[in-house]
Amino acid sequence: MARKGRTPEARFEGYLERLGVVVGHADRRGPLRAYLTGLRLPGDRKSVEPMAARVDPARVRALHQSLHHFVANAPWDDEAVLAVARDWALEAMERHGPVAAWVVDDTGCPKKGRHSVGVARQYCGVLGKQENCQVGVVLSLVNAVMSVPASWRLYLPEAWAKDRKRRREAGVPKEVRFRTKWEIALDAVDRMFEEDVPRAPVVADAGYGDTTEFREGLTERELSYVCGVKGETTVWPEGTGPLPPRPWKGRGRRPTRLRRTADVRPVSIAALAREIPPGSWRKVAWREGTRGTLRSRFARLRVRPAHEDFRLEEPRDPEWLLIQWPEGEPEPTKYWLSTLPEHATMKDLLGLPTIRWRVERDFQELKDEIGLDHFEGRGWKGFHHHGALCIAAYAFLAAERARLSPPQPLAFLRPAPLPRGFRPRGAPPAA
Repeated sequence: MARKGRTPEARFEGYLERLGVVVGHADRRGPLRAYLTGLRLPGDRKSVEPMAARVDPARVRALHQSLHHFVANAPWDDEAVLAVARDWALEAMERHGPVAAWVVDDTGCPKKGRHSVGVARQYCGVLGKQENCQVGVVLSLVNAVMSVPASWRLYLPEAWAKDRKRRREAGVPKEVRFRTKWEIALDAVDRMFEEDVPRAPVVADAGYGDTTEFREGLTERELSYVCGVKGETTVWPEGTGPLPPRPWKGRGRRPTRLRRTADVRPVSIAALAREIPPGSWRKVAWREGTRGTLRSRFARLRVRPAHEDFRLEEPRDPEWLLIQWPEGEPEPTKYWLSTLPEHATMKDLLGLPTIRWRVERDFQELKDEIGLDHFEGRGWKGFHHHGALCIAAYAFLAAERARLSPPQPLAFLRPAPLPRGFRPRGAPPAA
């Protein structure tokens, strides 16, 4: 098989063969090769025209048109491309151990104007503030050696979802409706089920975990999780819980809902953290940072989530509450709820939030090296096609890294030689 070739070139050819099958028409094989090559070549911009100039400087205009049609208009399935890329990387990943987590996260791509699909003033993690950007929701497969995004879907803000004119101009499919980020994430989870991806606990930050419906959706799908939550989240400490339904008096409908009273109420996890005895906190080396091993104080305890359980007939099952409170800080800095088994150790609980930071590296490399946020088109199809191709390029690189120690660059990808006297379109004349 081509996958077993001894050289990176042979493996890349085998990879292109698999991707070529799912992009369909044979005429798309050439642009597919050129686009993936352009994404991996050095260069400040990975939009269509600069890539065309690097891949084939002798025929920039023709290749530019071909690549633009391929990414913005051609009717190939971006999810099928993502599935091939995921499986290629997964084969390399599983040589070093099983998938340890499905990590749910999102990443913002700053964008000016208001006509590019999904652009709105919203929180942009790259900038750390509210700004004009597009946001992609991602589910990544992660283990201790490598990680790779397995899905890519645009979050379409509600204002966009209701704006028929902008939807039409950006080519948003009619069946696409407003969905929250956590709903998009659960859709991605369901696709992983359909495609029989090896299951693993789900890890998410408080942007997802603070939504009870998201956590309950994972439990309904029989997936354990470690999810960040906010300090305002309410729980029942071990040994406490809501009151049973009121006794039936023999008339009317039998009461079925749980109760609270002025004296029997849940507490916020921030308040609960302040009541934990000093001896229950443990100082743990929890992850490797750029300046060495990071250590902090942690405590864990069993609790029952309490969110609106007065509408329920049975209390929720107990979960782990994990709290981080670094020395010198006036308040705890992070909280997680987890449905890992009751016998899980502190190491088990900390291992999954730690592994999530690999995904941050993926996003950085996808943007800095591959050009995930460099697409200049405005349409729905182009956004998803470009994202899928960036992830496909990254998945091949991740698989190659898994073969090598230490990781090495893909040295066989070289810029095409420039013709004598070549000058990029729009470049100023030489002095």
